[in-house]
Amino acid sequence: MTENEFVVLVNENDEDIGLMEKMEAHEKGVLHRAFSIFLFNSHGEMLLQQRAHSKYHSPGLWTNTCCSHPRHNESLAQATNRRLLEEMGMKCEMEEQFHFIYKADVGQGLTEHELDHVFVGITNDTPSINPTEVESWKYATMEFVRSDMKQHPEKYTVWFRIAFDEVENYYKTKNINI
Repeated sequence: MTENEFVVLVNENDEDIGLMEKMEAHEKGVLHRAFSIFLFNSHGEMLLQQRAHSKYHSPGLWTNTCCSHPRHNESLAQATNRRLLEEMGMKCEMEEQFHFIYKADVGQGLTEHELDHVFVGITNDTPSINPTEVESWKYATMEFVRSDMKQHPEKYTVWFRIAFDEVENYYKTKNINI
C-alpha cells in the first residue's frame, strides 16, 4: 500500500462525501466505497484467492476472487477491471448484482466499514497472480466453501464470510443456482 492511497467516503446512499487516506479510514472505521468480485467457472465453482502473507491486514486468509476500493473519479467498472488485472492477471466481463453495508474488525486496530458493490462474472481462465497481492488461488464449489467456512472460519477473511452469505442469499431470492 502506498502512502497516498485514498478511499472515497460515502453516506448510506452511496453518495460521495469526501476522501480519506486508506489507512486512516480503516483505523477510524469510516464508511467508504468498496467492491467485491466473485468469479465462477462454467462448472459453478467460485474462484478464491489466498491473500499474500505480506498484506497489512488479513494476510494468508482465503477470500473472494478480488476486492478493493475505487479511486477518486474512477467508476466501479474501471476499478473492478483494474484490480482484477492487477491482482489476478485476468480480464472478465462482470456485472454488479447488488451492494450492502458492513462493519467488521479485521485485527491490528483496523475496521472495514464498507458500502460493498458485488460484481459477478463467469470465466474458465487460469489466473496469473501478482505475488505481492495473492499467495495462491483455487476454484471451489459453493458447498465446499460453505462447509469449510463453518468448520474453519479463521481461514477466511471476515468480509468474505459476510459477502458469501449475501451472494448466496441474493441468488436464492432470484432462484438462480450457482
